[in-house]
Amino acid sequence: MVGDYLRAVAGFVPVTAILAIAAPGPAATGILVALAALFALFGLRTGLRHAAQIEATETGLAASGPLSAAIRWAELDRMKLAYYSTRRDRRDGWMQLELRAGASTIRLDSRIAGFAELVERAALAAAARELELSAATIANLAALGIETPVLSDFGEMAGGRA
Repeated sequence: MVGDYLRAVAGFVPVTAILAIAAPGPAATGILVALAALFALFGLRTGLRHAAQIEATETGLAASGPLSAAIRWAELDRMKLAYYSTRRDRRDGWMQLELRAGASTIRLDSRIAGFAELVERAALAAAARELELSAATIANLAALGIETPVLSDFGEMAGGRA
């Protein structure tokens, strides 16, 4: 999170300094104000994520804090695991897990402690609910070493349904 805070400050401070010191024209001012707002929103979003507490239980996942949400595993209706690369060779980056149950959505990124275990638990819930996962999600699960059960295995996990 420290890196995200530093990026927000590193973008916001120079842009606002230019606005305060120089007298740019209306078009440049508009662009600089938009950039300052973008960096400020990034900093605010980082603060909201930092304030969130994540709790996983046998029955679901809850995020408490300014943007609280809760998802019951039995009601999970979407799971998406995306990889965002910071380099062209895709060697460096992070993953984001998005879970949804009805109107509740929780997004977690791979920089949190216990991310792989949360992804594995979510994959089990998705399998039990027989959710269709995208090819990208399946590939990202494999990259974490998490096998996705084939459709015939769902019957055993979901209490006999096949």
